[in-house]
Amino acid sequence: MGRTPVGEDFLSFVEGRRGHFRLESGHHGDLWLELETLCLDSRGIQPFASRLAAKLAPHKVDVICGPLVEGAYIALLVSIELGCDFVYAERFASPPSERLFPVEYRIPRALRTAVRGKRTAIVNDVISAGSAVRGAFSDLESSGADVVAIGALLVLGNSIAEFVAEHHIVLERLEQMPYNLWAPAECPLCARGKPLEVMGTS
Repeated sequence: MGRTPVGEDFLSFVEGRRGHFRLESGHHGDLWLELETLCLDSRGIQPFASRLAAKLAPHKVDVICGPLVEGAYIALLVSIELGCDFVYAERFASPPSERLFPVEYRIPRALRTAVRGKRTAIVNDVISAGSAVRGAFSDLESSGADVVAIGALLVLGNSIAEFVAEHHIVLERLEQMPYNLWAPAECPLCARGKPLEVMGTS
């Protein structure tokens, strides 16, 4: 499978391919973005972080939180633009499971007091099912943070929109694209016997 055009603007920094993928959230999808390359040209991606920061500025956040790995780099750039504090959420994978959203994200102990009582925004690079954002949100709430917004360069599909509506959070993004996302039992690619690649396990 070769490179797949997935959009314009900042997505020119990213390779994408079509196939049948098991995502970190446990869902299945037919598009995978190689986000490791997103910040390779850090000067090139900076203007997009600036645009996202401008969208988040009216929410007057005190802290920006980014899920490791790639999302935290965008979050750090956004925090510099806003002149606010930056924290990150570490990824902790559970044993293999068929349940959805099996991966946890936790704020390091030394940073937990920095978010307590603070207006916080979670910033990620690209959000589809929102595994990293949901995990960070859960731990930020348990740390006493007031999560008021979620920001992303790109939102794929509508899954995260349902989450922010449920939790009364603002969602800010530069772009949104349609996206096929299925629970494993409902995946048409499984039904057709298409081989599955398991992603997001490193």
